[in-house]
Amino acid sequence: MGEGDTEDLPRITEGRGAAVTEVPLHLPFPAESRPVGAPTPAPTRAPAPAAQPRAARSEPGRRVPRGDERLREHRGPVLPGWVGVGVGALALTGCLAVLWRAGAVPAPFVAAFGATPRAYQGLRATHWPPLAFLGIVALLALGGLGRAKAGHAWVLTLFGRYRGTVRRTGLTWVSPLLLRRRVDVRLRHWRSEPMPAVDSGGLALRVVVQVVWQVKDTARATLAVEDHTEYLAEQVESAMARVLSQLPADAFHEDAPTLRDSEAVGDALTRMLATETEAVGIEVYSAQPTRIEYAPEVAEAMRRRRVAAIDAKHRDTVLTSVVDAVDDTVHRLTSRGLVELDDYERKALVKDLTVAFYTGRPE
Repeated sequence: MGEGDTEDLPRITEGRGAAVTEVPLHLPFPAESRPVGAPTPAPTRAPAPAAQPRAARSEPGRRVPRGDERLREHRGPVLPGWVGVGVGALALTGCLAVLWRAGAVPAPFVAAFGATPRAYQGLRATHWPPLAFLGIVALLALGGLGRAKAGHAWVLTLFGRYRGTVRRTGLTWVSPLLLRRRVDVRLRHWRSEPMPAVDSGGLALRVVVQVVWQVKDTARATLAVEDHTEYLAEQVESAMARVLSQLPADAFHEDAPTLRDSEAVGDALTRMLATETEAVGIEVYSAQPTRIEYAPEVAEAMRRRRVAAIDAKHRDTVLTSVVDAVDDTVHRLTSRGLVELDDYERKALVKDLTVAFYTGRPE
């Protein structure tokens, strides 16, 4: 075999007659702010692209929903309310003037305003056009008045087409031809009911999640999805199932990452939800599991296992402290020349001190 042939061989490290191949590791909940489920960067010493399996290179990742780029919130046609009130009052005044000239206004009403009553002569053909025009103007001016509340917005559509969003508060005027949909844009929080999930070991869990969110793009929240609150609730359940399945609920006999690290779990869940809900105009600030517990069918067994693990850890801690105390005592006695012990006497002294220290410690 020539020197050029050895370059195509994989790197193998020899150790005690066994071949050890380097395998890249994937750690859950990375520290960088990358959405959970995103492709993991390749290791520094990656094999050449020609050596990778074709299926692994062409395997697509999970697709993140994207909203319609043409559907973006923008300011809708709106005027201050006093404009509508003024135009409507002028139109009504014009209608009364036309009726007064025709004598259709009752005499007491005319006398109350200090005008001269006129005899009723009937509405002629020349009276109807100005009455119709002024009446339509009055209906449009007064029919478009509305009271916009703080913390809410109006999404305006015309024959199904998005025409803009009104975030103005107070008395406003919007064309009555536009359909208005009120959207709550305040900062909101949602607390879920206990939802089923499983950890990395397949154990059944019950999880309660609290989400703090707000509608940022009213156009997408109203038109891009049928119900944005229901969409958020479903995405919370989906994201929670994916995040919780990456770690075990408890590591009884080892120091390893678990779902008890609420900060790491909350950060991963928040990043995933923020990515999933951006397409519908929702901004997620926080998604935190407030309670993670075992399902009723496995809760008792896992409780006994946890108690046993705590007891074993406590005994190990006590035994370690007793052994350290015995070693320190024997070392002091022998180093200061207080006693001279042979091997048999040293073992007997260690045994007696261990029993005395261990039984003398409180529970």
